[in-house]
Amino acid sequence: MPETPAYPVGLRLAGRRVVLVGGGTVAQRRLPALLAAGADVTLVSPGATPSVEAMATAGEITWERRRYAEGDLADAWYALAATDDAEVNAAVVAEAESRRVWCVRSDDADAGTAWTPATGRSGGVTVAVLTSGAPDTGRDPRRSAAVRDAVVAGLGDGSLVPPQHRPRTGGVALVGGGPGDPDLITVRGRRLLAGADVVVADRLGPRDLLDELPPHVEVIDAAKIPYGRAMAQEHINAALIEHAKAGRFVVRLKGGDPFVFGRGMEEAEQLAAEGVEVTVVPGISSAISVPGAVGVPVTHRGVAHEFTVVSGHVAPDDPRSLVDWPALARLRGTLVLLMAVENLGAIADALMAHGRSEETPVAVVQEGTMATERRVDATLGTVRARAAAEGVRPPAVVVIGDVVGVGTGGTRG
Repeated sequence: MPETPAYPVGLRLAGRRVVLVGGGTVAQRRLPALLAAGADVTLVSPGATPSVEAMATAGEITWERRRYAEGDLADAWYALAATDDAEVNAAVVAEAESRRVWCVRSDDADAGTAWTPATGRSGGVTVAVLTSGAPDTGRDPRRSAAVRDAVVAGLGDGSLVPPQHRPRTGGVALVGGGPGDPDLITVRGRRLLAGADVVVADRLGPRDLLDELPPHVEVIDAAKIPYGRAMAQEHINAALIEHAKAGRFVVRLKGGDPFVFGRGMEEAEQLAAEGVEVTVVPGISSAISVPGAVGVPVTHRGVAHEFTVVSGHVAPDDPRSLVDWPALARLRGTLVLLMAVENLGAIADALMAHGRSEETPVAVVQEGTMATERRVDATLGTVRARAAAEGVRPPAVVVIGDVVGVGTGGTRG
């Protein structure tokens, strides 16, 4: 009966036969979780969506390209009736009942013998929510989904994980915080940040998240570590090692991605050499996200089939430069420059000297994804003067190429 609550249980389907009747969008939604559980899935359907067909082509499922027939549930442990034909779905449920096979019916949940919960995962925890079906609340899938989302979000940001149950003790997580907007850190990064004892934060990391940390968490501002850039890195490494060896869980919170001009590998190698466990959490690089935030795609069909990310912290004529500027000037695709504000004029001159047109569009995006974000449009020939006139300052991402004019309506100076 609908008002009778379901008994929650987790099915261990690895290596066990599951029959899915119907190859439409319901199948497309349910198959990934079944495959992740290791189920041996047989699909019975004369047709399927392209995504479902791709799973069959890849050998992930067995596809019987025909209509359902009595006997298809033989030896099954679990079944799903997911066609757009109510009579077929009813027949599948009836066979499942006769064979004592639990069966979900997509078009009439109460007519099946099992319900599919609203499911989410976070940090090794699976959350499955079913509404009770009681008369006062009803069995509302939207309510189940809303509760699931709230619980998963709480697990993701750490608000539902008591301190005594934090997943880690000791070790260091190198967390890419994204371009600056706190909503653009990854779910895993935010969860680990919530469980930290010590946070060593870069200036360009999502600093708004630091205010959410409990009072006992020690925050070390890496930007204030003295003795110059090279020495500062040594002191950062030393701080990470010291706290980790003292049994504290340390999050090294970086802007963008740890391995995109973030010295993440230097820190990981030093920690590994000291026997400290290291977890790397990739982040959204500002090289892609900041242009995207202002409507500039780094690639676009018929405009750019490539993009190249370059560090501009060393001028083109500096003997320390590792960049082949003549080769970059010959490329037809998009150039994205990071850490290039100081040397922007020299870089533009070098590109033009080696053949890049002075009319090439340029967008300079300062403090991208933040409330203070602003965009300055120019050309390669005018960007030096425009950036100076507008008072552009770091951090800024520079995009060079025809993609700058795609769908933006921006004017060029």
